[in-house]
Amino acid sequence: MGATAATNTSNKISNFPVFNILSCILNSLSNLLMTTLTKTSRVHIDELVNKLRALPASAFDETETVRSLLANTPVDEASLASYLTWDQQHYTRNLIDKTVLYELIAICWDVGQGSSVHNHRDQNCWMAAPVGKLLVENFHVGFEDSKAGKCHLEASNTVELTAANPCAVDPREPVHRVINPRDANQRAVTLHVYSRPFDSCVVYSPEHGTCGDIRLHYTTAFGKPVARPQ
Repeated sequence: MGATAATNTSNKISNFPVFNILSCILNSLSNLLMTTLTKTSRVHIDELVNKLRALPASAFDETETVRSLLANTPVDEASLASYLTWDQQHYTRNLIDKTVLYELIAICWDVGQGSSVHNHRDQNCWMAAPVGKLLVENFHVGFEDSKAGKCHLEASNTVELTAANPCAVDPREPVHRVINPRDANQRAVTLHVYSRPFDSCVVYSPEHGTCGDIRLHYTTAFGKPVARPQ
């Protein structure tokens, strides 16, 4: 019995490095497979459009259905090429699809660009980032007098927006801004679903305690430039 035990122990010791090597190989193959699946799971933008169009109206009245759709349907950057435009002075808004229920917009952010703090006219909004890593800074509105143009805002929390982490704007506290951090040192593209479509919003200055309406416009619509209103 003693000899047998000694032999088994010796085999275990001599085989231990082999098991380590096999474990490393299996882990590497697993990671490679996951990376490959992640890359190949990205879809053409048309597939996302088709899935959005197939949703019932009720899906746009709550936030989880569309958020889950964006999470499960990551879009391939190459399929967005005809919709992407860039401006060193300001982010661009590029309309991809629009129905009575929603509009889908690609927003292009150069390095360091960000939006003003704004709302969405009490409409729902979802965001995904097929390119880049952005920050969504949310605010609590303590006071707002739109006629007087006065407000008081307090920062509430910040959410990281990436391809793997799409987000829905909280309808209870919808005021926010989006930033492509300068230290990321890369351009970014976000996809925004708005329901229902709207053409104006309120922008806020937390620093000055002011707010006011602005009109929204598209930089491009369906891949073609849109003249900016004079």
